[in-house]
Amino acid sequence: MSGPQCCSNAPTLNPSSGSGHVEKFGGLDTYVTGSPDSKLAILLASDIFGYDAPNLRKLADKVAAAGFFVVVPDFFYGDPFVPGDDGSYANLPTWLKDHGPDKAFEESKPVLEVLKSKGVSAVGAAGFCYGAKVVVELSKHDFIQAAVLCHPSFVTLDDIKAVKVPISILGAEIDKMSPPEVVKQFEEALTAKSEIECHVKIFPKVAHGWTVRYNVEDEAAVKAAEEAHQDLLEWFLNHVK
Repeated sequence: MSGPQCCSNAPTLNPSSGSGHVEKFGGLDTYVTGSPDSKLAILLASDIFGYDAPNLRKLADKVAAAGFFVVVPDFFYGDPFVPGDDGSYANLPTWLKDHGPDKAFEESKPVLEVLKSKGVSAVGAAGFCYGAKVVVELSKHDFIQAAVLCHPSFVTLDDIKAVKVPISILGAEIDKMSPPEVVKQFEEALTAKSEIECHVKIFPKVAHGWTVRYNVEDEAAVKAAEEAHQDLLEWFLNHVK
């Protein structure tokens, strides 16, 4: 039996990847990159594999190069999800009990407080798979100014209906966690709220996790991921200022 899509293509973690560095931020080990003097910041909430994933850090560096100060907190305290030796995911429900997105949402608040204390005037947040649930919770309040959800996991229609900030949802054609028909429901709920700016896009021929768990040697996969990264970046450039 193969694992669920949330666990497919597990990345090879590398704590020294990226051009930024790790420091304590709001009580959490956090990968930080970009100018600490920037008044505009972006928080990236990782998938279940955590903040050491090289593709995620590469994206953080790319966002930082556009002028943002970027933080990628370790919401898992050095204990990201690890599939079984046979690639099985039997231990995922147990892991989630100790690492729920609700807990990560609470732990993101001190990180945002530190950003504000450093003079940051606007914050955007992007979440990937599991991290999208953290970001959608932030979007229900005035913690952030804009949100991007990439191939969300655990996000419900009620969550989307409660969003209060400009939000972009990037979905995959092949996704059991948020299939295209669910993403379309999200879009309908958002477009019904004329006061909320939204952007919803379903990428063809890609699977859940494609924006951060792509094979760097697969040209088509890299191209699809880079298109999503550009969409994410443009959303933040337009709404976090």
